[in-house]
Amino acid sequence: MTTAKDLFIIAMDPGPGQSVGQGDLSLALAGAELVDLIGAGAAAVDGDRIVPGEPSAPHDRLLAEAAAGLVRQAPYETAEDWLWRRGRDLSAAYQDVLEEEGELAQERGGRRFFGSARVEPVDTPARRRARERWERREPVLVALASAVGVDVGGTDEEPGVEDEAVSTVLAVVHDAVTELEAVRQRRTIENAAFANIWRGP
Repeated sequence: MTTAKDLFIIAMDPGPGQSVGQGDLSLALAGAELVDLIGAGAAAVDGDRIVPGEPSAPHDRLLAEAAAGLVRQAPYETAEDWLWRRGRDLSAAYQDVLEEEGELAQERGGRRFFGSARVEPVDTPARRRARERWERREPVLVALASAVGVDVGGTDEEPGVEDEAVSTVLAVVHDAVTELEAVRQRRTIENAAFANIWRGP
């Protein structure tokens, strides 16, 4: 399992009164992929730009797609641009793949996540490994989950990440999710104002 798949599984059960937005999760999944590519030496971060490493083909299908999608010509792509480009509809893609792999199952009484299907995690070794990373408060997983609104428990202070490139990616994920929320709020205000115009005095 990849960090992105672990994040998706954790995000499916954020706790009572919490919900994870599809757009927020898509951005965080793109960040998780980038973290794994950095860990595998397939990418590095120079300032705010993603510098591709040696071409690689990870065993995971979606991670292989992410690696193949890296911009390989200078001045390269910023981490922020990567999140918005790669993250488009990425949460739906992960749901489809996890269902295909048997990690999620459609259940009549299951939790409604994205789309019309009701899905819930299946008790598999991969799911248990994801939960183990979560219970250990693995710093990257906790930071990504926190960015999308999952209650990480414990103190307000998230565990630190020592790798500078990974820290940069996590910071960009937080900024992108914040920006997306600002766009949502602005649209809500604009829609409300438009509705008031049509209603009249």
